[in-house]
Amino acid sequence: MSSIAEQMHRQLAQTLSTTALEVIDESAAHAGHAGSNGTDFGTHFRVRIASPFFTGKSRVAQHRLVYDALQEFIDQGVHALAIEIL
Repeated sequence: MSSIAEQMHRQLAQTLSTTALEVIDESAAHAGHAGSNGTDFGTHFRVRIASPFFTGKSRVAQHRLVYDALQEFIDQGVHALAIEIL
């Protein structure tokens, strides 16, 4: 797991009290694509996540919680975030 992925993992676990969580850095598969910044900072991630905060919320609201928790990473250059709610 990249250091960015580890930081994202910690942030999500802390913010959303996750019951299952996997953060996968898929940046290497996107090298040279739009949004790839050519640096060591990861740009493309997949998040598989379960949280009690998702209960009773629509898929859009669940995804919004994840995006809100990771806003600082998005501001730093995370370009793509695939979210799988478990």
